[in-house]
Amino acid sequence: MTTVYEAAAHRFDIPGVLHFEQGPGELTRAVISTPEADADIYLQGAHVAHWKPRGQRPVLFVSPKSVFAPGKAIRGGVPVIFPWFGTRTDGKPGPSHGFARTLDWTVESAHFRSDGKVEITFVLRPGDVASAFGYGAFQLRYRVSIGADLELELDARNDAEEPLLCEEALRTYLAVGDVTKASVFGLEGTTYIDKTDGCQRKTLDCRPVRFSKEIDQVHVGAKGACVIHDPAWDRQIVIEKIGSHTTVVWNPWIEKAKTMSDMPSDGWKQMICVETANAADDAITLPPGAFHKLRAHIRVRG
Repeated sequence: MTTVYEAAAHRFDIPGVLHFEQGPGELTRAVISTPEADADIYLQGAHVAHWKPRGQRPVLFVSPKSVFAPGKAIRGGVPVIFPWFGTRTDGKPGPSHGFARTLDWTVESAHFRSDGKVEITFVLRPGDVASAFGYGAFQLRYRVSIGADLELELDARNDAEEPLLCEEALRTYLAVGDVTKASVFGLEGTTYIDKTDGCQRKTLDCRPVRFSKEIDQVHVGAKGACVIHDPAWDRQIVIEKIGSHTTVVWNPWIEKAKTMSDMPSDGWKQMICVETANAADDAITLPPGAFHKLRAHIRVRG
C-alpha cells in the first residue's frame, strides 16, 4: 500500500531541493533545502514547523515538548487557524482555534521558482470532520514560499449557498533570544482586547509592546506591519501583511507555561507569537462564491 509521503514524493519531489518523508509521529512532512533556506512543512495542518534562512538562526519557535501525532496540534511554527479563533463562540462544540490546524491537507503543486524560492500549494476541502462541525462547503488554498524570506498566502472560499462567517489566523511563533529584552513595534495607538484581563478593551500608548508578564492581546483594526526587536540575538523580524485587520500578540509567561504539557516550563523565554489574523471585530463574512486572501511576508534584518 502506498503511503501518503510516498504518493507525495512520486508527484512533487524536486531532486536536491524538496523531498517528502515521515517525520516524528509518522506525520508526513515536506523537507526543503535551497541555497537560501531550510524548512519543514507538515501535511497535517499545512504546518510550517521550521524555517531557517541560510547562515542565520531559526526564525520559528517549536516547543521541544510539542506532540507530533495525528489530530494533535503542533506547539509552534505557523499553525493555520480556521474557521474560528480561540474558543468557538456560537454555542456549538468545536476545538480551540478550529479544525484546519489538525486535519491533513493535500499537496496541489510544488515548484522551484526562478527567484530561488520553493513554492508549495496545499488545499483543504470539507471532509467528515469539518462537516460535523457545520462547515461542509468551503475551500482553503495555502501557498508557502520558502527562501531568504517567507511568504504565506491563505485563500478562503465560500462554496455554500449562504454567507460564511469565519475567523482566520497565521499563528506565527517567533524564536527570540530573550523575550524579556524583546519588543514589538507597529501596534502603537491601536485598540486591543486584553484576554488576560476579562477581555477588556484598552488602547496601547505610543510605546511598543514589551514583555514582563503574560500577554494575550487581540489588536483590532491593526492593518500595518510589525517589527520584532530581538536584541539578545541582534536581529529584527519584520512581518508585513495584506488582507489582515487583526494582529495578535501572545506569550504565556511563567505560570501559564507551567500548566502547558507541550511547553517546557521555561519555553516562554524563547518565543513570541505575532499573528496575522482576522478575528473578533474583524471576522470575515464571505458571500456565496466569494473568497478572501490573507498574506504574510516575514523577513529578518540584522
